[in-house]
Amino acid sequence: MRLTSGFIEEQTFLHEHHFSRAKSLLTVISSQSCRITRRKFGLGMLCVSLVMHLPTQKRPQRIVSTAPSITEALFALGLGSQVVGVSRFCDFPPEVQRLPKVGTYIKPDPEAIARLAPDLVLLQRNSSDLTDRLNALHIPFIEVPHGTLDDVFKGIQIISKAAGVPERAVGLIDQIKSSLEAIQTKAKSLPSPRVLVILDRRQGTLTDLIAVGPDNYVNQLLEIAGGINVLAKSGLPQYPRISLETVLGENPDVILDLSGTQETEAGRQISRAGTLSLWRQHKDLSAVRNGRVYAGTSDALVVPGPRTSQAAQKLFDYIHGTGGQS
Repeated sequence: MRLTSGFIEEQTFLHEHHFSRAKSLLTVISSQSCRITRRKFGLGMLCVSLVMHLPTQKRPQRIVSTAPSITEALFALGLGSQVVGVSRFCDFPPEVQRLPKVGTYIKPDPEAIARLAPDLVLLQRNSSDLTDRLNALHIPFIEVPHGTLDDVFKGIQIISKAAGVPERAVGLIDQIKSSLEAIQTKAKSLPSPRVLVILDRRQGTLTDLIAVGPDNYVNQLLEIAGGINVLAKSGLPQYPRISLETVLGENPDVILDLSGTQETEAGRQISRAGTLSLWRQHKDLSAVRNGRVYAGTSDALVVPGPRTSQAAQKLFDYIHGTGGQS
């Protein structure tokens, strides 16, 4: 679904017709990362200092979310009934699909937001133009950090505090951490295969490949799940654009292609079959010969929010050959 506020974000809007929904969602993951390895799973929470543009007020009743991960956090915190608008990429949980849309997470529409008369707007990408407009319209807002696993926890804390229910964050964060620790414990007893994760590509081809590099959310989950990212190398960008020749040169044990996130099972089946067919043309790759190419079509894999542990479990299943193709 959405990745980095730098390279990936620019590419999404310059070449949107080439990019899948998975890519669009992944553009929210930023360029700052707190690396977590299998040997050191440091998930300690930092004290959160909130810089909120909120007046002193009662608990908000009309909340607008401008990013999928924020929307998922609101619902996971039991605040779904207060959500009155979401970004056009928000589609989980299913009930958000019927809510009014307020633009994208990168370009929220302040006029659409104003029409909903919110008493709290949650942003994932702050721009002076947007915040100046919201201030002019007297609409309270707050920015939620994004980009790393630690930001998932910080974001949940910030959202729950802004919504007036700070106590709800504790249980949700503890649940996610416990699940991640259990997955990491399982992974320690298993071999660590070399993995390549593809986030996007030119549809119908294996060109314009965008992969997972070092120091980002997906790479952190990959390490927790017990994989070794072949592109987690010093000097590479977080999401490098690579060629098929690079894939052949790295020759990973496992290839995970996340370039499609279809909404229906029929759509997922079609996308999955097409993806696997493309990769099977390259039998020089160990992953192809050994049947270790997977087409991941679940958006849980690419939204850094409350479904983090579900995403890590899916990665574990792919990496260690214990799961399906969803």
